[in-house]
Amino acid sequence: MDYKEITFSQTNAIGILTLNTPKNINVLSLQKIQEMSYVLEKIAIDDSVKVLVLKANGKHFCAGHDLSQLVDRGTKEYKLIFDQCTRMMMMLHDIPQPVICEVQGIATAAGCQLAAWCDLIVAADNASFSTPGVKIGLFCTTPMVAITRAIGRKASMEMLLTGREFSATEAKELGLINRVVPLEELDGEAMKLAEEISQASSFALAIGKQGLYAQADMTDVQALHYAKHTIVMNNTSEDAQNGIKAFLNKTSTEWKNR
Repeated sequence: MDYKEITFSQTNAIGILTLNTPKNINVLSLQKIQEMSYVLEKIAIDDSVKVLVLKANGKHFCAGHDLSQLVDRGTKEYKLIFDQCTRMMMMLHDIPQPVICEVQGIATAAGCQLAAWCDLIVAADNASFSTPGVKIGLFCTTPMVAITRAIGRKASMEMLLTGREFSATEAKELGLINRVVPLEELDGEAMKLAEEISQASSFALAIGKQGLYAQADMTDVQALHYAKHTIVMNNTSEDAQNGIKAFLNKTSTEWKNR
């Protein structure tokens, strides 16, 4: 695909997907959504990528959907946009690689949803998060799903009903983001975290990511049974056996990612 609204690059085992329309605050146009989906599909089967960093060019991360595409159209057109956007968002969970979101400036509406669907978020101290759809008569129901799962019902309800901006500090206190750093340190901190994660076996990372989301809505008993069977199977993998033996023998190991 010839990318028009994003870029993709790779540094060692880290993939970097960048939203690249800063003039319109990196809105999620249908074109951008399709380009992102294409990249995520490729990454999912690319063994050379262990971690994905999602970032944006310009002063701001993402202002949500392209509202110009949500005016004077029919149900079929709106369904196409939200179907494809939902599919892209879910792919952030479905791909085996951990996804780190790097946020500066605003992450608004579907932009906030995009960040919330990522596995980890590193934000600049000038970042803010909001779901202001209620202010224009379009309640942010799709962002609601990701945000509620990240921060719980009460905090989500306040964010969704008021539409106000939550600072990076507030967002961290609520558990929406992992780290807050000065703007000038944002890129370095996100890459540092990605490098740290990429040292692990990609096989183990995939099992862990899948497992966390799979058990999250189970009962305690169901979750423990799921985790028990998963770790049994994980224990039989080549990487786990090599890693355990290396630890016991105080030697290093090279991951086979299987």
